[in-house]
Formats: sequence, structure tokens, C-alpha cells
Amino acid sequence: MSDFLSMGGYASSVWPSVALTFGIIAWNIVAARRSFAAARAEARRRLAVEGSP
Repeated sequence: MSDFLSMGGYASSVWPSVALTFGIIAWNIVAARRSFAAARAEARRRLAVEGSP
């Protein structure tokens, strides 16, 4: 197990890269959810304006 974690001596560059990748993926998911929520709210607002006499 320690051989895997040491990555053949490259652990100091591999693990930060893995962490950065997962961080960017998490940020992308959060940003997409926020954008979707904003678009949904805008669509509901437009429907409410168009629907009222």
C-alpha cells in the first residue's frame, strides 16, 4: 500500500494534481447547479409575467 501511495517517488506531484482535479470537478458541479437554478428561476419569472393579464 505504501508503494502505491508513494507513486514510485512521484507522490509530491501526483497527489496535488489529483486533489486539484477533484477540486475543479467539484467546483464545476457547484457552478452548474447554481447556473441551472438561476435559469430555472428566470424561466419561472418570465412565465409568471407572460401569464398574467
